Amino acid sequence: MKDTVEFGGKPFHFIGIGGIGMSALAYVLTKRQLPVSGSDLRPNHITRRLESIGTHIFGKQEASNLEFFRPHSQPTGVVLNTQEELSTFSKAKLPQVICSTAINTTNLEYKAALELGCPIFHRSDVLAALITQYNSIAVAGTHGKTTTSSMIGYMLLEAGLDPTILVGGEVNAWEGNARLGQSRYLVAEADESDGSLVKHSPEIGIITNIELDHPDHYDTLEEVVETFQTFAKGCKTLVGSIDCTTVRDRLQPTISYSLNPDTAADYTVTNVDYKADGTTALVWERGKALGVLNLRLLSKHNLSNALAAVAVGRILGLEFAEIAKGLATFEGAKRRFEFRGEANGIAFIDDYAHHPSEIRATLAAARLQAKQGQRVVAIFQPHRYSRTLTFLEEFAQSFSHADLVVLTDIYSAGEPNLGQVSGEKLASEVAKQHSQVMYQPTLASVREYLQQTLHYGDLALFLGAGNINQVIPEVMATQCPPVKATS
Repeated sequence: MKDTVEFGGKPFHFIGIGGIGMSALAYVLTKRQLPVSGSDLRPNHITRRLESIGTHIFGKQEASNLEFFRPHSQPTGVVLNTQEELSTFSKAKLPQVICSTAINTTNLEYKAALELGCPIFHRSDVLAALITQYNSIAVAGTHGKTTTSSMIGYMLLEAGLDPTILVGGEVNAWEGNARLGQSRYLVAEADESDGSLVKHSPEIGIITNIELDHPDHYDTLEEVVETFQTFAKGCKTLVGSIDCTTVRDRLQPTISYSLNPDTAADYTVTNVDYKADGTTALVWERGKALGVLNLRLLSKHNLSNALAAVAVGRILGLEFAEIAKGLATFEGAKRRFEFRGEANGIAFIDDYAHHPSEIRATLAAARLQAKQGQRVVAIFQPHRYSRTLTFLEEFAQSFSHADLVVLTDIYSAGEPNLGQVSGEKLASEVAKQHSQVMYQPTLASVREYLQQTLHYGDLALFLGAGNINQVIPEVMATQCPPVKATS
């Protein structure tokens, strides 16, 4: 019989607990008063937050971590007459070990868990089990998952519905990537990157768009579509953007939304005004005007994300005035066009964009915000060799809204370098489409180049899912007059 995730008091132990998806689950489980521990090689503010609420953190990924759970003797006051009874008792005390796709079978801690006989689950198994316990809303899609799920969670929070929230980014409103609510609602970001999306069966599923983004797992777009189709079948209600032709043609969502009123989507907009400080639009529900939506977030992609939130709010019975009031004050998640501060008249923006479509959308938002004569400087760190190689041509055409492009070496994310592609190769391809491209191989050389190149009035946009944002404080610190940082 296959093991199932238990929430009745059996311990949880996360290998790699500091990851954005793993830590969100660990946070909610700890707040539910369950015994939770985990290991991570690099302590950070996320692991410190978990420690502050009672999660036990090991600073190394070693087999000895699991000695904490190994029974050394028969417990006092308990009579166990046979080896089978002792074995059953011992297994009951073993933790449920949770791993992400990043943990491979050679990991010593993982091997120790196998040796002990611990039940081992992928993080998606825990999320899938939580989803079944709530009236769940799961947000999927190649792009926009974090912003859309955060928007929905924030909207429900502002409406007094007290949701449990698990997202792939950090949000100031709940001081992290997760919160435990006391209501029946759960809002979760559902990841397709490793195929585990198929495990989820929420009450409401949202699909923002579908593209090939993870060639390390999928060979073709068709394989990606099949994963989303399986997810769609598990949703009681499917909300989808029909601005994405793949969603429109291959999934036929129950409830549709679109920025184009000619599509006859269930939810659409007119009178749209994309401004430097936000977006306004008149929202329509099946031909009836609901009212005006005011957003602090920029550009088309965020208006589309907000329409998904409107659709969910209406499914749950919220008045449009409640929806609009909540969304009007949503500031976005960290690393999603996050303003990091200003130094010497230079604005520093941090964004997670790592796919050609995301880069185009983010740079379009930056161009919208840039004042006349202000340079948009795009500093991009490619993420994964497989993605860079697969989308080399698309990346080359993604920087048209930037005045200057600075490219660095590829962040491997654990992938081996097969010598097929490099940051320098990408830079040469981008230079065929763009007149101002500079290749700086390391973070140190990026930092030095920006210190010499950025000047008053620039908008410096740091792009990538790796660690490119680490140089932001260092570059800001070299500017005069002193930094006025916000985070």
